[in-house]
Amino acid sequence: MTDLRRRILEAALAIADEGGLSAVTMRAVAQRVGVSPMALYPHVAGKEALLDGMVDVLLAKLLPLVDSLPVDADWWSRLSALARGFRALAIDHPSAFALLLSRPSVTPEAVRATDVVYGAVLEAGVPEADVPRIERLISTFVIGFAASEVNGRFSRGTLDPRSRRAQLALAEAPGHYRLAEYLDQPIDWDAEFEADLADLRALIELARHR
Repeated sequence: MTDLRRRILEAALAIADEGGLSAVTMRAVAQRVGVSPMALYPHVAGKEALLDGMVDVLLAKLLPLVDSLPVDADWWSRLSALARGFRALAIDHPSAFALLLSRPSVTPEAVRATDVVYGAVLEAGVPEADVPRIERLISTFVIGFAASEVNGRFSRGTLDPRSRRAQLALAEAPGHYRLAEYLDQPIDWDAEFEADLADLRALIELARHR
């Protein structure tokens, strides 16, 4: 990656951090870098290429976490480090992180990240034919949880759980009323994420025996 291309992509990421993805335009990035908009095109072919490049920059911040593990780290150590890294990345870059749910995994760093998962799942003993499906399961959970946590899906909004279910009668939301004791409790998102990872590990270990 050329120095100017890296500056362009880092500028786009900074703009997204400050103003959201809608603020990321070729003109805004050019202004941040200090060049004309036309000067961007030899390095990013257009807005779509710019967004894909931002994904690469995000993942380039993530993969060193896995690379820094001991060479004899087992498959779950690598997968869980990657999962926790994704969550931290979402906290640091909540707007740009949403791109990981909407852009295809075609950039070099995206391919590397996916390959880390492939390698770990293979090492876990999952049959080769099932590995792509298990990778999709893992990435959907990890990226989806992280994106939901930082972008508001898990938030209480303007109503607490009791007020939300009170909008409907018991017959219209029986599950909410039955689970009221648990829904009203505060949620420890760190503990929930770790519990979900443990369940994910159990699913992967189950897949190797099919």
